[in-house]
Amino acid sequence: MEIEKLIKENKGTIIDVRSYTEFMGGNVVDSINIALNEIPERLEEIKKLASPLILCCASGNRSGQAQQFLTQNGIECYNGGSWLEVNYLKSK
Repeated sequence: MEIEKLIKENKGTIIDVRSYTEFMGGNVVDSINIALNEIPERLEEIKKLASPLILCCASGNRSGQAQQFLTQNGIECYNGGSWLEVNYLKSK
């Protein structure tokens, strides 16, 4: 399924992997904040979230790293890139 369709249809969970401070400066409605460096220690919590996971950050770099790690751990996830792009798609 295309990532744009997942976002527009509110499928899965949007995880913003930026720092808490960045997240509080602006974020996608209904997204949750799990900073990139917290992902390994919060893996069990992440596995319980509604899938697929849509990952976002400032540019797509950190969400790409998160996607690689989560995919290696058997979690269905997609790199949504910039949170601004995900927010735009969600608002359409």
